[in-house]
Amino acid sequence: MKGKNINFRLAETSDAEFIFNLRKEKGQHLSKVESLEAQVEWFSEYKLREGLEEFYFIIERKGESIGTVRLYDFKDDSFSWGSWIIKDGVPLMTAIESALMVYDFAFECGFKKSHFCVRKENKKVIKFHQDFRASVVGETEKDFLFSFSKEDYQKTRNRFKSLVFPVPVFIPEMKVFEY
Repeated sequence: MKGKNINFRLAETSDAEFIFNLRKEKGQHLSKVESLEAQVEWFSEYKLREGLEEFYFIIERKGESIGTVRLYDFKDDSFSWGSWIIKDGVPLMTAIESALMVYDFAFECGFKKSHFCVRKENKKVIKFHQDFRASVVGETEKDFLFSFSKEDYQKTRNRFKSLVFPVPVFIPEMKVFEY
């Protein structure tokens, strides 16, 4: 899946070391992975669920792996997403573009809304989701629970589309839009 500045590709077992190191460095709000071996084992099991129960993407910019994002917990017309980590030093728009690409992908797959949780101490990510118009619909001791509809997403996407999506190109012979 290609965006204006980044692309998503499905994670492979060979990405386990990159993911493990990224989670060690920046994953303080995610569940802990004890070792690289445990990460490799998790990926072997994940590949059996890929596409059926979840998707784990590597975020790339100019051929370099710069982050991760995962879609999971598919329930009827709703999905959750997380494991969203972006390396330091990449352009700020990477977060916005990657979130828009998550929603574009999921809503194209037929989902109508998203449900997800964010650790209460993760103030930066809470603000990001609220700026995207996601609503806090509950909380646990550790997390805020969010909901975000496809309709709310369309409003949000329109706010950002000129910043991260080029004008769609129509190729008459192929009848395909790409951005």
